[in-house]
Amino acid sequence: MKYLILLILAKCLITLFDMSLNVQFDTQPILQTEDYLLLPVKEEDFEAVYAAASDPEVWSQHPNKNRWQRDVFCNFFEGALQSGGAFKIIDKKKDVVIGSTRIYDYNTKDNSVLIGYTFFAKAYWGCGANQAVKTLMLDYLFQYVDKVIFHIGSLNMRSKISIERLGAVKTGELDIAYHGEPVRHNDIYVITKESWMNR
Repeated sequence: MKYLILLILAKCLITLFDMSLNVQFDTQPILQTEDYLLLPVKEEDFEAVYAAASDPEVWSQHPNKNRWQRDVFCNFFEGALQSGGAFKIIDKKKDVVIGSTRIYDYNTKDNSVLIGYTFFAKAYWGCGANQAVKTLMLDYLFQYVDKVIFHIGSLNMRSKISIERLGAVKTGELDIAYHGEPVRHNDIYVITKESWMNR
């Protein structure tokens, strides 16, 4: 009888361990700081998000420099809606959309997820908005995952410097085709839960 009870307990523990490896989390939670609010992107948000994206300089270092054009951005926005993890970023004090970002491609095998497709209106460059938003997202995600990955265009020095300031480390390179766009060369950056918690 004792052996049977131990066997049942062992099976229960294995089941609980397997469940912990497949933690499901919300890829579009409502997240906020004192200054910024992240809300799930909806179809009716197009004009507000495009207003932040319509400056050519926003995309000057990105692999696809034409996203400021309305028809090209329509494709980008369609990908955002389909991803199930896209956000509009709002300046709470001004009640205006200032950019967008995404959580996507959760991998159960290594318990990792990606953050990407991030952009901010030029008025919010260099003021700490990106650092604040990424910190908010990372604090949320590391409750569930062990690793967060970033794919950054190989010539996008602004984004690389920004992500390195958060502690991301380059681990490789990869050719990637964004939603409905040509293949582009990207650098792969990673932040682990351990390094984030010990920063």
